[in-house]
Amino acid sequence: MKNKITLLVSFLAGILLLASCLKDKVGDYWPSEVAGKMYATVPLFTLNSFSLAPVAGDQPFSFLVNIASAIAPTQDVTLTLAIDPAGVTLYNTIHGTSYQNYANAQVLTPTVVIPKGTRNDTIKAKVWGADLANACSSYMTAVTIKSAKMADGTSIPIASNMQSYYLSLAVTNPLAGNYHCVGYRIRPGNATEPVDQIEAASTVNCSTIQKVGFGNYMTYSIKIETTTNTIVVGGTTCYKVNATPVDATGNIVGGMFTTWTGDATLTPADLTINYYNPVKKVFILNCYYNSSAGNRIMYEVLTRQ
Repeated sequence: MKNKITLLVSFLAGILLLASCLKDKVGDYWPSEVAGKMYATVPLFTLNSFSLAPVAGDQPFSFLVNIASAIAPTQDVTLTLAIDPAGVTLYNTIHGTSYQNYANAQVLTPTVVIPKGTRNDTIKAKVWGADLANACSSYMTAVTIKSAKMADGTSIPIASNMQSYYLSLAVTNPLAGNYHCVGYRIRPGNATEPVDQIEAASTVNCSTIQKVGFGNYMTYSIKIETTTNTIVVGGTTCYKVNATPVDATGNIVGGMFTTWTGDATLTPADLTINYYNPVKKVFILNCYYNSSAGNRIMYEVLTRQ
């Protein structure tokens, strides 16, 4: 029994030490437990990340596979790989995470032949359909080595702790980008001050963007959070937003109106405010910022360019 325990501990120690011994150089240090052995591995076996543009088309990625051994293989080695949804489940179980399996993924090189005398090759893969993915969800795909064989048919062990390439996929907020801002700012007692310009909105988080400018006043910015609460405007289902004026350091300096308020000579056809129309790709905002001389009023129509 003692010998069995010793062997088990030695084997596990050898597997764990593989992570620090997979350099592609002959003569690297190998512990005695794996001396003379050969393993198929994914060197980047820890979690990797990829930021997805919110578009429908293909978005490629690649990674390295490796034949870990003290001496380079004397025969060609064939590896087969596949997308592995069960690998995502396993990762979540081990790490206590809750990644969703990203369904639209494909290995473009499911079979690779690593020539004798070498150890590495590149696996190419792709994902697609990010335009329909939820930017606030956490996705992952896993690509796993399924088999490894030498030219004579002999199987090579696959290192159990280094057999999968894990890739977390974060969809970039699809609402970030350039907008044509048409509107105005009102300072009580002064003429209405129009604005008509292109403004850039950057990502704050998966549901929030921020643009510089409050009407024609460029000292303050507006944070725009798109909620899941809907409202029907002109027959189109739109999303309510939380619009918050902030200063350069992020301090809140105002808020948004619950009903339209603005220049009576410029009354819009529809008085519904603070929402996003996903069909027209338009935000309608009506906000204010605090001032000792009277709160400043802003009305803007932001059209995605």
